[in-house]
Amino acid sequence: MSEQLPGVAEKLEPLVVRVLAPNPSPFTYTGTQTHLVGTTDLAVIDPGPDDAGHVEALVRAIAGRPVVAIVITHTHRDHSPAARALKLATGAPIVGCAPLALDDLGPRADASFDADYAPDRILAEGESVSGEGWTLTAVATPGHTSNHLAFALPEAGALFSGDHVMGWSTTIVSPPDGDMAAYMASLDKLMHREDRIYYPAHGDPVEDPRRLVRGMIGHRKQREGQILRLLRAQPQAIAAMVERMYVGIDPRLFPAAERSVLAHLIDLRDRGLVSLRGDAWEMAA
Repeated sequence: MSEQLPGVAEKLEPLVVRVLAPNPSPFTYTGTQTHLVGTTDLAVIDPGPDDAGHVEALVRAIAGRPVVAIVITHTHRDHSPAARALKLATGAPIVGCAPLALDDLGPRADASFDADYAPDRILAEGESVSGEGWTLTAVATPGHTSNHLAFALPEAGALFSGDHVMGWSTTIVSPPDGDMAAYMASLDKLMHREDRIYYPAHGDPVEDPRRLVRGMIGHRKQREGQILRLLRAQPQAIAAMVERMYVGIDPRLFPAAERSVLAHLIDLRDRGLVSLRGDAWEMAA
């Protein structure tokens, strides 16, 4: 697809417009993508970080149309904080995931939680918001965070996948809130859906979503296999495993890789396959 420019409203299909926030990083790719759904009235999905210029760009894209809801997939700081300013500008309610404010042990400032998130309505699995010609239905997809929701747009056969499935990379699963078992179960859940296309919060639209999800499941199983092979050879600390497993990646991503390896290890421990002794992980006796 053509290169996105921050603040420019880009029509992806009749019911979907995308606006890129100016927050690129090794963890957000080109930045957080806000999606506007509808034509005569709108929903705004993941308004993004606390950035006045991005909120102004969203108001321009809204162009005076009624906003039915400001919809939040999860409460990392690159997704939900702009909801407050957008609510002031439009009068729209904030709906979507439940509040969640934890001390994130991960490596990236953009991934810490938005402690001020205060939704007007929390959506559970299968609950919807709707406007003229569109419906957004919550699909619970915990794993990246425990409160993560995706949103199905049945009129277009589309799914707004937030950070659960991204168009450029696999997502980070960072304990204590990130949970690998839940993440894998959510991927399996998506495999049983028949969405035509995913619109993620980062990266290009996913035009063959089941193929990508199948690949993501395989990738995680491959990582799990790597961990088990390393631990069968000898007990190891996480940092040593990451050096062996993530050859050639940007070193700035090593701390994030360590979080995902930890998430795998916690899942393997809970399944009785590995244990922790001091600072080193080993195969369970």
